[in-house]
Amino acid sequence: MSEFLKFAYELLSQVVYNIVTWLVAFLKLFITGWAEYFLIFRTYFPTLEVFAKILSVILMIILFAIPVLLVIILVRHMILRHQLKADKTDNAALYKEIGRLNKQVLSLMEEKNSILALKVNAMGGTKRIPYVGASALTDDVLPTVGEVTSGKGLAEAAATAAGAGAVAAGAVITAAEGGVAGAAGVPSAAAMASAPVVNAVISEAKKNIGHRFPKLTLVDEKYANYQIPEYNNDITLEEFAEGYRLFAASQLKLYYTPEIVRRFVAGMAASKLLILEGISGTGKTSLPYSFSRYLYNPATIVSVQPSYRDRSELLGYFNEFSKRFNETEFLRALYEANYREEPTLIVLDEMNLARIEYYFAEMLSVLEMPSKDEWVLDLVPTAWEGDPVKMDGGKIHVSDATWFVGTANNDDSTFTITDKVYDRAMPIELNERADAFECDPQPACYVTTEHLEYLFQKAKVEHPISDDLMDKMQKLDSYLVTRFKLSFGNRIMKQMYDFIPVYVACGGTELDAMDYIVARKVLKKFESMNVSFVRDEITGLINYIEKTFGKAGMEDSKSYLRRIQNLY
Repeated sequence: MSEFLKFAYELLSQVVYNIVTWLVAFLKLFITGWAEYFLIFRTYFPTLEVFAKILSVILMIILFAIPVLLVIILVRHMILRHQLKADKTDNAALYKEIGRLNKQVLSLMEEKNSILALKVNAMGGTKRIPYVGASALTDDVLPTVGEVTSGKGLAEAAATAAGAGAVAAGAVITAAEGGVAGAAGVPSAAAMASAPVVNAVISEAKKNIGHRFPKLTLVDEKYANYQIPEYNNDITLEEFAEGYRLFAASQLKLYYTPEIVRRFVAGMAASKLLILEGISGTGKTSLPYSFSRYLYNPATIVSVQPSYRDRSELLGYFNEFSKRFNETEFLRALYEANYREEPTLIVLDEMNLARIEYYFAEMLSVLEMPSKDEWVLDLVPTAWEGDPVKMDGGKIHVSDATWFVGTANNDDSTFTITDKVYDRAMPIELNERADAFECDPQPACYVTTEHLEYLFQKAKVEHPISDDLMDKMQKLDSYLVTRFKLSFGNRIMKQMYDFIPVYVACGGTELDAMDYIVARKVLKKFESMNVSFVRDEITGLINYIEKTFGKAGMEDSKSYLRRIQNLY
């Protein structure tokens, strides 16, 4: 044991000695040693030449700068540590203040929502509906229209509002269907003297029922005595397409090439979602608008906002305060399509100002369901008495007669349309304005969706894709798989079988239809591939297309490939 203690003593003594020696050397190097440095400098400086004297002075300055620099770094580091410690204390106080302000903001938002709920209770979308005061927020049973408009209802509402410190207002229901209330919907002077005006149109038979879907209820009233027009179910697809082009030119002064019209009609056969792309001023919004006028069923145009995030932006939402559903024009058009036998177009204008896969996700999923009976949307969890006629258990059916048409611009203010959306839709490009032409006035066309679907199926029977074109398509598919890892997916193949026969039936050729589908549905995926790889391989693909389809074939695909190549 004594030997170990001796070993430990000598070892630790040596360690302490070395540490002390190092500290003494450090002090001598940077502090006490300067007397010796200056002594050496004074000894040699008089004997040096001029240039050597300059070098010696520079050397002394460098030696002096080293410890000064170390001291500055050390002091700066200490100051920074002190500041960071103070910042942490300040940040903690700042976080507490932010938390307090957030709570105040949430409290103010709740107060604002409560106030807005009272206003919503007095407004049925864009039409005014009866307002029954603050009691609507607490009553379990929604007051009926009859109770609100009767003298008893007014007295009870006034008494309830007086107890709550508010004044309840009565309402008068005006029947505006067919212009009963006058050209401007203005009620009589006696009604004006007794209560505010409410422009909801509710029949006498339903006055005693509370309606949580005012707009949809108005649709039911509109079609209660609807007279079905006489439809032209003898028209062919070629006559239908050319008739629209002449109608747009003669009645609306809108001009489109036959190719654009054929693509639009054939796109309706291939998908329930069409996307019109192109530069501004080429008639993207005017195309579905004028097409719907041609069908005697004006389209509903929904202006998409950048704030759209979920389905409630399109369909609306149920307000728990007012016990009413905040309906949108999109929902109204979707519901009204269940009454119409002709095609219904709903236009999503500037649809890529927001992310389509966010606010339109549920609709994309519904339209993918194989059975049309599964095309339903849940609006509310349960059914109430007085709900719209065409609503079943709080669910609304998406009619097979409905097509959604989106317009899209590609600029810095818009989002890129993802492959998920493109694969389900039929894109149509409008990059050129058609030349104006003169023609005789063309009337609109009454045609049912059933007959239009019949024409689509008839075209598939009368104009099937030829075996020669299918063989060429298989060769192109094999080339794309080998060189680019691209393929004609099942969805694209189905759309191709629907699109090409209808395009031919409208007066086009199957090669032009095939060319358009390949360019817009398959080759478009090049835009998301490796830049250098695509640039090097596109020339070979163009040569292969010319070899397979001929020099004059597939011009749309070749021009699209050259445009992609020039971009890269």
